[in-house]
Amino acid sequence: MHPVLFKLGPLEIRSYGFMLAISFMLGIWLSVQRAKKRKVDPNQIMDLSVLIIISAIVGSRLLYVLFHLEEFRGHWLDTINPFQSDGQIGIAGLTLLGGVLLSFVTTVIYLRVKKLPFLQFADIILPLVALGEAVTRVGCFLNGCCFGLPCEHGPLCVSFPHNSPAGAVFGGVPVYPSQLFQSVYALVMYAIMVGLEYKERYAGFQLHLFLILYGIGRFVIDFFRYYEDSMVIVTIAGQGLSLNQLISLAFVVLGIVLMWMKRTTPVPGSPLESGSLSERKK
Repeated sequence: MHPVLFKLGPLEIRSYGFMLAISFMLGIWLSVQRAKKRKVDPNQIMDLSVLIIISAIVGSRLLYVLFHLEEFRGHWLDTINPFQSDGQIGIAGLTLLGGVLLSFVTTVIYLRVKKLPFLQFADIILPLVALGEAVTRVGCFLNGCCFGLPCEHGPLCVSFPHNSPAGAVFGGVPVYPSQLFQSVYALVMYAIMVGLEYKERYAGFQLHLFLILYGIGRFVIDFFRYYEDSMVIVTIAGQGLSLNQLISLAFVVLGIVLMWMKRTTPVPGSPLESGSLSERKK
């Protein structure tokens, strides 16, 4: 665990922020390459990327603050001020799904205003969102956040220091490295999404696939992840489900519905659109 890579006076270069920056830079560069192959103006990708970065950070912070209000009571400025009341420089505490949701909304609005094809841009960018998460979750592991539930000693168990978030909660008991589970799964997601581009797909295929794959993975992996009581929204058959799991389920349902609707939508000029062969012979 290395939450701080190095310090320059009061300025800390934190491992999570560093890996997040790498994921953004890698995502932008690869998005530009993918845009060129699809004859899309790379400058449009660059402009959109800046908005996505800002909205991802703001959305992640807002969702974290919403479910950790007690942490900021009496010093609300710390929710947005990089110069924290305890003297620390930087903002710690982000919930990734909040960034995903706000980035999605921002992207839709921006592309609608610019009259650009949303589905085409989504197909370019979303595989790289999966790759970015694979990188960012390594930062979570180094930072010691987003840790898992206690587990027995074994190859899938890790021990964090007593002064870490996991140590503060479980007192040094081995836990599941849920951050690395998510990182590996996101890398598999990226490979699947890019691998399925071997043939031409309908516009929006990557969006629908992302919703399904991300939702399934996040829902399952979160059963191994620790959440505060404030993040557990419902309990079904004795099993608590977090806000993130409910959002993930919504992603899966939405992705399946959209993919089914697209597959059953008649292609212009096809028999399904023009009527059956027997009907056209009448």
